[in-house]
Amino acid sequence: MEKQKTDTRRPAYGMASNCAFMIRRAWQGSKGVLSVAAGIVLCGVTASLLELFVVPAILTALENGAGPWELVSMIACFTLGMVAVRALWGYLDTNALFGRVLVRSRLCLDLHMTFCRTSFPHIEDPDYIKWMGKASKCLDSNSDAGEAIWNTMVELLTNVISFVIYLLLLSQVGPWVALLCAALSTASYFAGEPIRAWRYRRRDEEAALLHKADYAVFRSRDMKLAKDIRIFGIGPWLTELYGKYVRLMQDFFAKAFRHDMWADLLDTALALLRNGAAYGLLIAMALRGELNAAQFVLYFTAVSGFSQWVTGIFKQLAQLHRQSMELSTLREFQEIPEMFRFSDGEPLPVKEDHLYELELRDVSFRYPGAQNDTLSHVDLIIHPGEKLAVVGKNGAGKTTLIKLLCGLYDPTQGQVLLDGKDIRQYDRRDYYEHFSAVFQQFSVLAGTIAENVAQVPAEKVDLPRMWDCLERAGVADKIRRLPQKEATHLGRNVYLDGVELSGGQMQRLMLARALYKDAPVVVLDEPTAALDPIAESDLYQKYSDLTGDRTSVYISHRLASTRFCDRVLLIEDGGIAEEGTHEELLKAGGRYAYLFDIQSKYYSQSADDLLPRPQDAGAGKEGVEDE
Repeated sequence: MEKQKTDTRRPAYGMASNCAFMIRRAWQGSKGVLSVAAGIVLCGVTASLLELFVVPAILTALENGAGPWELVSMIACFTLGMVAVRALWGYLDTNALFGRVLVRSRLCLDLHMTFCRTSFPHIEDPDYIKWMGKASKCLDSNSDAGEAIWNTMVELLTNVISFVIYLLLLSQVGPWVALLCAALSTASYFAGEPIRAWRYRRRDEEAALLHKADYAVFRSRDMKLAKDIRIFGIGPWLTELYGKYVRLMQDFFAKAFRHDMWADLLDTALALLRNGAAYGLLIAMALRGELNAAQFVLYFTAVSGFSQWVTGIFKQLAQLHRQSMELSTLREFQEIPEMFRFSDGEPLPVKEDHLYELELRDVSFRYPGAQNDTLSHVDLIIHPGEKLAVVGKNGAGKTTLIKLLCGLYDPTQGQVLLDGKDIRQYDRRDYYEHFSAVFQQFSVLAGTIAENVAQVPAEKVDLPRMWDCLERAGVADKIRRLPQKEATHLGRNVYLDGVELSGGQMQRLMLARALYKDAPVVVLDEPTAALDPIAESDLYQKYSDLTGDRTSVYISHRLASTRFCDRVLLIEDGGIAEEGTHEELLKAGGRYAYLFDIQSKYYSQSADDLLPRPQDAGAGKEGVEDE
């Protein structure tokens, strides 16, 4: 089994700080959580006191010669009091859930907004993603730290208040009784806790096993894999994979059970010693006449309760410490320094009808952990309104160059300039508003087509504008034929009536999204990769119409597409190997011309293969002879 690394990093925030953090979040958004928590603590303490004093009070009344009606009234009062307190306690405990879920939901929203808004290089950093996973773990469910900490704080406060009351009560018998109970309860906890903590220390190992088992289940339900599972017979392999991790989890849980069992046996033995010693002392005092019956019952009950409060305090402190570490991970994740400037950067509003100039000045870029630069000392000026094509082999750095221009990366060396100013001084989110882009990988949400194009709620979509973009992207006819037209849901992960568009149709839809944004700079990264040759040719013909007068950058591995652009860059060996118009590069007879010639032969050969051959004209006709 893969060995899990232990995180030895010291938490930046302690228990007190994290408790205060949760209280502040509740105060800001759901004050009812605090009042309900206070009510639960009050009910818990009151219920324990009523249970403690009910029998001694009745015995005292009997010793004082109380009559039947007085005893019945006393019992009725205690009973009604306990019923009322328990009922209120149950009501508050049930309704506490709603406010606590609200607080956790807001923490979830903050966490995911942090991830959605963070600097782009972070989301490609494995350490950042791992930290994100640990941060979100404390918010996954009601039993995780982001919500369960309320139960821990309530129980801890209840135990502390009850402990103080019981301590004052037992001190009337003698300090040695309280000290004996406290000492043996403390010894019982600290002797058993290291054994019980076995599972917690291996929580990463448990999480890894669960993740792998869940992955096998998730992939078996993935509609995109349905055909492969059937054609290649992957089903038995997935079943075997799932069974393997289920067996490993069974072994893990069996070990955890054995550790818990030994801890419980040790706790039981020490509890017998503790209670036996305390009860023996109380019995001896009663036999000497130092305690009457009511006092004996009161202190006898208090001994058991006192030990419960001491043990409870230690358990809740240990639980609070664990939850605090998880909350500290969450808070630290949200405070990771950003690589780009956002709200602290200079505002950069989009200027209407303004054509921007983009420049790479002596730009080099190396991916983290790489030994060589992907791009090295690149100088490039994209003139206002220019249509630029970027071509080259896979891995040459075309997409990296685009991400630098879009501000998704900062160069390792050099500058990216917008109208002559370094983009690092601007609010990066303002800078992003200047780009409409279609990347090779794009996001499609389980919403309507209109929402996916406009990227706003359905009621805010400008429908005439949206349909114009669909028309220009060449997908409007397809959308009109759908049952709900633009209100049709995409995908079936959420909506059962959702549709699955083909790769080419989805790529056109993403083009419509870029057109809808109507930013001054258009970036198209392989926009025809999923289109058939006819659709590709149609898109080329519309290229000028789609981009208008705006500055545009177009990446393609099909060199024939570059003839529609003002200038072509060939990227090789980390730099610009050739540049010029399509015709100029062909006349130069360099690397571009060589690659174009290879592609032309390939496409010509493919087209010839589709034509009927003369010798095949009579294929399938029997008994026909040449004349």
